[in-house]
Amino acid sequence: MRPTSDAVLCCGNIVYDTLVRPVEELHWGRGTTFVESIEYRAGGNGASTSRALAILGVPVRLLSVVGADEQGRFILDKLQRAGVDIVGVEQVSAPTAATVAMVNSTGERKFFHRPGASAVGLAAPVFFQPVRSQFVHFHLASFFVLPRLRARGPEPLIHAREAGWTTSFDTNWDPEDGWMQTLEPCLPYIDVLFMNEDEARMITGADDPKTGARVVLGRGTRTAVMKLGRRGCAIYTDDSEILCPAFEVKAKDTTGAGDCFVAGFLAAWKHGASLRESGRFANAVAALTVQHIGAVEGVLSFAETEAWMRNAPLREICVEAR
Repeated sequence: MRPTSDAVLCCGNIVYDTLVRPVEELHWGRGTTFVESIEYRAGGNGASTSRALAILGVPVRLLSVVGADEQGRFILDKLQRAGVDIVGVEQVSAPTAATVAMVNSTGERKFFHRPGASAVGLAAPVFFQPVRSQFVHFHLASFFVLPRLRARGPEPLIHAREAGWTTSFDTNWDPEDGWMQTLEPCLPYIDVLFMNEDEARMITGADDPKTGARVVLGRGTRTAVMKLGRRGCAIYTDDSEILCPAFEVKAKDTTGAGDCFVAGFLAAWKHGASLRESGRFANAVAALTVQHIGAVEGVLSFAETEAWMRNAPLREICVEAR
């Protein structure tokens, strides 16, 4: 696979992440709990996905919103250093969205989140008209947690389709529990839909990835990609089922792994890879990510990722095993 100049327009949230580790238990009351590290990172689904795409060599512009504050400037600097085009990032008076992530010794985490600027900014379709000829793909992340974007329903995806672009959508968690009711109008305009098992269960009511995938495919989505964590991923179309086992690595922090998985899949897919190759490459990007602390700190270039894959062991566990 060889990278091309195909550019991606990525729409999603920006979040100032504070990572605290390791935290095995929370005890409320008097006293101080000492931890090994407290780190500050540029996070959010939009920021992490676009940064990972840029590191992988994919030209990418981010549509997002930050506060006009120190946290916002910190993240914008990180994005620019990675090579992300930030001309579509809106600055508002509300504080930048922020999350505190408590990470335990196995890499699992618990989030505490303040929406901040994400709750008041971003009306993505206004950006489409002047850039129709500059991009070939539109990726929508954080849809459920950006109220102004959510209120527009499938409009951004329709704009992208009218521009002749392919589209993808990473569901993430819905804090308002709208799930399928909110998502269903968007499904016919999505080429690749990314979900993890919990999200798929909430959206479709199905207890297994295959059944959940069939539900969204039946409503118009062309490809459903199920993120299965340590078990890899499963990719479904109307006439195919592809299982890609994960790579065997020791996880330090799973923060951002899903976003980097998406970036890896899109980078490979837009470079001409098959769905199977794209799934395997996405698993590799995610595997590299979880070996480092922070959302995208483990992401390598496209060529470096391919080189790592040649010698990296795969997990023996069946991708469908629970």
